[in-house]
Amino acid sequence: MRASPFHLFAFLLFILSGCVEEYEADISSDDSGLLVVEGAICPGLNKFVLTRTLPINSSYMPRMVTGASVSVHGSDGSEYLMQEANGYYACSIDALNPDATYYLRIETDGEVYESEPQKPLPTEKIEEVSLAQETPESNIDVLVTPEAPVDPGKATYYSWTYDETWEVHPDYTTTIYFDIKTSSPVFDPYQFPSRGWKNMSSSTILVGNSRNYEGQHIRKLKLYDVDRADERVYYKYSGLIHQRTISKAEYEYDLARRQASSEMGGLFTPLPSALPSNIHCLTSKKHVIGFVGCSLNTSEYRFFLIPKDFSIKYTYPKDARRWLDDCTEWDCYLMVVKEGMYLCEWKDERYMPGGVLQTAWAYDYQLDVRLRGASAEEPEYWSLEENFSY
Repeated sequence: MRASPFHLFAFLLFILSGCVEEYEADISSDDSGLLVVEGAICPGLNKFVLTRTLPINSSYMPRMVTGASVSVHGSDGSEYLMQEANGYYACSIDALNPDATYYLRIETDGEVYESEPQKPLPTEKIEEVSLAQETPESNIDVLVTPEAPVDPGKATYYSWTYDETWEVHPDYTTTIYFDIKTSSPVFDPYQFPSRGWKNMSSSTILVGNSRNYEGQHIRKLKLYDVDRADERVYYKYSGLIHQRTISKAEYEYDLARRQASSEMGGLFTPLPSALPSNIHCLTSKKHVIGFVGCSLNTSEYRFFLIPKDFSIKYTYPKDARRWLDDCTEWDCYLMVVKEGMYLCEWKDERYMPGGVLQTAWAYDYQLDVRLRGASAEEPEYWSLEENFSY
């Protein structure tokens, strides 16, 4: 079943909302306003972002290019027209023909741009994703090992992205609520979800090559790490690694782009027009920034981090609920109606000599994980603990 355009773009905006980095190379006046293209051609959901470079010392975020016509074309006659959502462009491709070549075509502001046609590169499966913590105080490293390459005498280049999912619990739980009609507590354990799940996608594309590995086989390459004190690892954590084989030219473009960005326009920073690119303007001599890769498939691997297997640093905050000692039913009524708080504890000892009614209250954001950006719907894979590849 195909996803609707609405769901495609909702997913696209979620994935790419943190992926546009401000380009801070030394841009001359002639190089401002250049088209910047980010994305790759591959099966599944294809995502492209079009922006324009900014003048020197501009403090604004990159300017999104809207209203463009963007499409993927194959030498086998296939054509995929992308739909736009606020400068983000997407289309779904079921599969690529390994014997065909593909290119991206962009029409915007009276100019036509095309990437160089290229055959889609096949990607090996991911053999393993492992976790390592060098010392009890260290962060937890995520290490990837692709399967052995088909040609051990030839260097292989990869790009990786990842998605994260982790379980979260509310600050406090309650199994009761205060009924203002009866002025008494009522048992209800299901008014708030007992746990939830958060998701996040990597904001950068990670690249690597096999040149320094025996037999050109990458083993246990660190992709990223997770702080042992982060809430992501308190209960259970899962990562989904996406691996794509890329060309040497795409790899070199990414390295040059990172160098230009990190050096902040320094003396040896290449100008945008000097960055390697496989995209050209067919209607003028305008330069383009970007490199459109093409992959036959993307390999994926899901792994799980179980807290008991590592040294996790938990933070135990002080009780932030509001306690009322020797309160009355009227006090409870005011807490609900005026303060908008929820009953957590009801310790009624008024029937004992000198006994009082003691209650504890919390706000909804302390009790409902959904108000902290979590979903209450459990992922279908959450009951699993064994890693698996797609």
